[in-house]
Amino acid sequence: MSTVIKVENVSKQYRLGSVGSATLRDDLTRWWYGIRGKKDPLMQVGSTNDRTQKADSDYVWALKDINFEVQQGDVLGIIGRNGAGKSTLLKILSKTTAPTTGSAKLKGRIASLLEVGTGFHPELTGRENIYLNGAILGMRKHEITRKLDEIVDFAGVERYLDTPVKRYSSGMYVRLAFGVAAHLESEILIIDEVLAVGDAEFQKKCLGKMGEVSKGEGRTVLFVSHNMAGVKSLCTRALYLDKGVVEAQGSPDAMITRYLVGDSVIQNFRQIHIEENNMRIESVGVKINKKEFHHPLTREGALQIHIQYEKNSSATISFTLKFKGEDGQYFMVTSSSHYPEIVSGGKNTAIIEFPDGLFNEGNYYMDLLVVENGRDVIILENDIIGFYINPEERPLGSWMGKEVGYMRGDFIWKSQKT
Repeated sequence: MSTVIKVENVSKQYRLGSVGSATLRDDLTRWWYGIRGKKDPLMQVGSTNDRTQKADSDYVWALKDINFEVQQGDVLGIIGRNGAGKSTLLKILSKTTAPTTGSAKLKGRIASLLEVGTGFHPELTGRENIYLNGAILGMRKHEITRKLDEIVDFAGVERYLDTPVKRYSSGMYVRLAFGVAAHLESEILIIDEVLAVGDAEFQKKCLGKMGEVSKGEGRTVLFVSHNMAGVKSLCTRALYLDKGVVEAQGSPDAMITRYLVGDSVIQNFRQIHIEENNMRIESVGVKINKKEFHHPLTREGALQIHIQYEKNSSATISFTLKFKGEDGQYFMVTSSSHYPEIVSGGKNTAIIEFPDGLFNEGNYYMDLLVVENGRDVIILENDIIGFYINPEERPLGSWMGKEVGYMRGDFIWKSQKT
């Protein structure tokens, strides 16, 4: 197997709130140091890419000293929290942006799907965009024509093929875009989380196609996703990014466990500092039997989720928690009308307590949704915490036929002044 992607010391720096350096002085300084062959002085400053913390510098490192290699035919899953640098890395590999330092070397043609509409012209029809994308990849017209029927059949948009894509829904857009990227003859296929736009049937079809092109055709795939089941079943290796740096790389199972559990959660409650519409979430954490989070958790004892927040309005709020297992199964719990009345102002802690033995063995990660006045979503945070349940006895049952969490009994919601 030959190396088709080699990333060496890649870093990417941005200036917050500005385009360029924002001042003539900074631009001239960079130019003067550059023509003398000296290191850019502005590259020596910059804060870690932590979106939850107030920046102590105008510069931020979206990526910092990234190193890895990918062999031909590998499927590399890139996982991490929102803002970890995954999309920035794919943009560098796709040549849509350049690294600030370091180099990324790729061998072969690249087909990338980074966001809905990437590489499509909205005024052109679906058919015309297929030929446009093929030409960009360096394919001849007769090669594209040979693949046309296969692309259209896979995308399922034959009725709208001669309609300008600006009239497509986001789901139709991504169906056609993935069909083009997967079927035209490129050596490297780069896919971002954009597949989440499609319905469940199409996502399953896409995962199958990516497995086919890697194993059957020997093409290399880079796959960014929050669907841990897809990463586990499809990928041969995984890269775990956190705050712009590579925390670890290795087998998908090991990286998924590292990502879902997270060192910060093991040590203590996670400090997050999210502020929206007079609502501030300060920390989220897990307790069991009234003790602080420890690793691994066992199924013995009532598990609690604590959400520390501050609310500065009289609006009624409710919390919805979505718990997701490794295999894609999930269940949701909402406070709805069961949540006690909240006193306006000051800090509070919302606590949800689950019955003893509710969760079966496995990794879980949780999304948090906060709704105001029963209709307005004011906060939506994906993968806000993760934890691992290690049973000390045989699981009591299953949920939807899978050995993941299932619901039984009443959930207890309560509130306390912090």
